[in-house]
Amino acid sequence: MKSLVYFTNMRAKANLNLLQKLERLIKKAGIKEIDFKNKFVAIKLHFGEPGNLAYLRPNYAKVVADLVKGLGGKVFLTDCNTLYVGRRKDAIEHLDAAYENGYNPLTTGCQVIIGDGLKGTDEAYVPVPNGEYVKEAKIGRAVMDADIVISLNHFKGHELTGFGGALKNIGMGCGSRAGKMEMHCDGKPRVISKVCVKCGECIKICAQDAIALGEASAAIDKEKCVGCGRCIGICRFNAILPAWDESNDVLNKKIAEYTHAVLHDRPHFHISLVIDVSPNCDCHAENDVAIIPDVGMFASFDPVALDMACADMANKAPVNAGSYLTEQLAVAKDGAKDHFHNTHPETNWISCLEHAEKLGIGTKKYELIEV
Repeated sequence: MKSLVYFTNMRAKANLNLLQKLERLIKKAGIKEIDFKNKFVAIKLHFGEPGNLAYLRPNYAKVVADLVKGLGGKVFLTDCNTLYVGRRKDAIEHLDAAYENGYNPLTTGCQVIIGDGLKGTDEAYVPVPNGEYVKEAKIGRAVMDADIVISLNHFKGHELTGFGGALKNIGMGCGSRAGKMEMHCDGKPRVISKVCVKCGECIKICAQDAIALGEASAAIDKEKCVGCGRCIGICRFNAILPAWDESNDVLNKKIAEYTHAVLHDRPHFHISLVIDVSPNCDCHAENDVAIIPDVGMFASFDPVALDMACADMANKAPVNAGSYLTEQLAVAKDGAKDHFHNTHPETNWISCLEHAEKLGIGTKKYELIEV
């Protein structure tokens, strides 16, 4: 059977602005069918790396939060800490970044909670039904403590996965630091000797006795290391980095399996805005010009169908002159009519959707209903 995906464009009138259109969209898509009364509701979104201006404005989050509160839900906004070095590596900096970008209780009407705690180590171990690559996902505990999950996604390009939509926002975004390490890396973290000050904090945090001080820096025993990523979180000097060595297709499939762990056996709903479609993720501290014009807002109970519909509509859109995609098309060899593959030719975004469909998260087949 086809899943229902609801869509509205970005046109606005004097008596119907974009925020009102978003509320109308998600109501038409059936969000009120969920029993929110006295339930904890996590709205999973990306707060944006400071310096990036393509992330979703907090006004959109307030629409969703207000509606959920009106239906009796105990709602909060959430994201988990990053694996890479940036302004969202720990909960304190992450909250500072979220507030700086406008995500705070005054602007959104609800609290902001970092899902995996202060250092990215507050995680729940969640079984992945029929997981091929991951048997037990490491998910931010606050996400798993919620009764209901709503994903609010900025649909944009991504240099490793092709694009970032609902599946990536949930799967990668809800992983703890160890979870993100598991998805991104087939290997183990490494020490940057010239940055290491030999403080020994990584040795104290390692439960596997895998780190010792060498002559020049700390050193990681790859045989003992289990890739938990705690040493990355504890290092104040950013001297320990992940390997970033997983293949893109396997990365996509692991994202699908993490998504399955987060959503399995509890109510969920998904909203994607195909606007400001930058070539790279909002994790960048900058955003390039959008590769296509704004397309619209989408909503569905099925994150797989939602991602498929967004990709299809985005691929029908014209290419923005002067964008990175324009440059890529000038040297493209295969002539594929896929904006996201052409933007990052080494990616294969369909692998994530196909694996998610195989796991039973949803279907790529959809019926688009315009609101």
